[in-house]
Amino acid sequence: MNQTTQIFTTPPQSYWIASTPQTDYPALDGNVEVDVIIVGGGMVGISTAWLLKQEGLRVAVVEADRILQGTTGHTTAKLTSQHGLTYNQLKSQHGDEKAKQYADANEAAIHFVANTIKEKQIDCDFSWQPAYVYTQSDQYVKKIAQEVESAVSLGIKASYLEETPLPFPVKAAVRFDNQAQFHPRKFLLPLAKEIPGEGSHIFEMSPVVDVKDGKNYTVITRHGGKVTGEKMVVASHYPFYDIPGLYFARLYVHRSYIVAGKIKESFPGGMYVSAEAPARSLRSLPTEDGELVMFAGDHHKAGQGEDTMNHYENLRSFAQQNYTLEDIPYRWSTQDCMPLDHVPYVGQLVSFKPNVYVATGFRKWGMTNSIASAMIIRDLIIKGESPWAPVYDPSRFTPMASAKKFIVENLDVAGELFAGKVVPVPDDVEIKVGEGKIVEIDGQRVGAYRDEKGTLHLVDTTCTHLGCELHWNSAENSWDCPCHGSRYSHDGDVLEGPTTKPLKKVTIHQH
Repeated sequence: MNQTTQIFTTPPQSYWIASTPQTDYPALDGNVEVDVIIVGGGMVGISTAWLLKQEGLRVAVVEADRILQGTTGHTTAKLTSQHGLTYNQLKSQHGDEKAKQYADANEAAIHFVANTIKEKQIDCDFSWQPAYVYTQSDQYVKKIAQEVESAVSLGIKASYLEETPLPFPVKAAVRFDNQAQFHPRKFLLPLAKEIPGEGSHIFEMSPVVDVKDGKNYTVITRHGGKVTGEKMVVASHYPFYDIPGLYFARLYVHRSYIVAGKIKESFPGGMYVSAEAPARSLRSLPTEDGELVMFAGDHHKAGQGEDTMNHYENLRSFAQQNYTLEDIPYRWSTQDCMPLDHVPYVGQLVSFKPNVYVATGFRKWGMTNSIASAMIIRDLIIKGESPWAPVYDPSRFTPMASAKKFIVENLDVAGELFAGKVVPVPDDVEIKVGEGKIVEIDGQRVGAYRDEKGTLHLVDTTCTHLGCELHWNSAENSWDCPCHGSRYSHDGDVLEGPTTKPLKKVTIHQH
């Protein structure tokens, strides 16, 4: 079936967002006082706010856009403690006790979601599913056997297999039982509704541009609104309030892609991910128009991919090789913050700011880690401790686990900082409708995009976060930062942090 041109006629759209109503919480206007300020209205922010409100605290969620539309709205939504081949590595790098804390936190998160759904009668397409990591490569067979052994030793129900229900042969696989999948927005939107009232708030379209700290914290939004509180949770995916923790040196950002396709065959159930690269992930997606299958993967460092449309094409091709693909009604992409030592940073931002908490670095496994983070932060705020806090501690220092990665990733960033400044820009300044490219105007490097009406949009391509040079992302029509993952619209507006400032617009003086 050679329908590439027809298949990708519509712009990328997430099924999770398309199948749920748009929210309409007010923007922050004036001054508000609460007990806990939560910056970021994704899965971490909403879950944390909901849990803290249950404890009687007044909370304010401050979101730059609409809630649950960022990474939460662009996930594969696998609710699993199986995070690739993780546990053998965790045991060797962090020790048995911390590996057990990680396993327990993520298993508890699955059951928290299941129990909340039952208790509140939330209809969110939840179903229990086995989760598999499979390999078609000899070099991963031993690693899979070790993973099974490590997972079982930590109390996870794991087994070793030599075949899976997928339509292609594998060399080995690990299966975790009692895992789940769901619709994250259908689960979280009802919880969000319970947050406002009794001194608590959700504010949308309220990008935070500054934080003042003293006895209390005050966050100030672009339109001048202020929220003051004794404690603050940074739940903005990539920490925007960063300098004290140097997170920009401890995180790097991956971009991944998803196509949701209609296939002729019936999908056997289960959730699957390959051990080797290029990553391939599959799960079913029940919709009102029948079952789709999500094919995900093909990740690369943000801002550093080839022509980004190729990634969608690679996934379409993978789906076609294994199934009779009839249509691709949805496709989308997402960014994930990757920690240097395979464990998210959750807890106190830095030891000398005890009332600021952070949750970041979920390494593509944000569904259970977001819920675990919310429970950890709630416990740290309410009780001063959490049984899972040590493994997630943002102040941990793991030189053996991180040193090589730290050098490689930060050399990469330094390279991008420098490379962008000296890359020659093309001589041909012809820009077609729907095309974006770097051009040189009056000796200045400028990002140019021509919209459907033929209007040219020009921006300064220096990232407003830490000055890296941006690259054009043709799959999403955005300017992406290869250093820390900030993203901007073709017009320079912020789409994704850590940056909080838009790009400068460039005007041409007509002679």
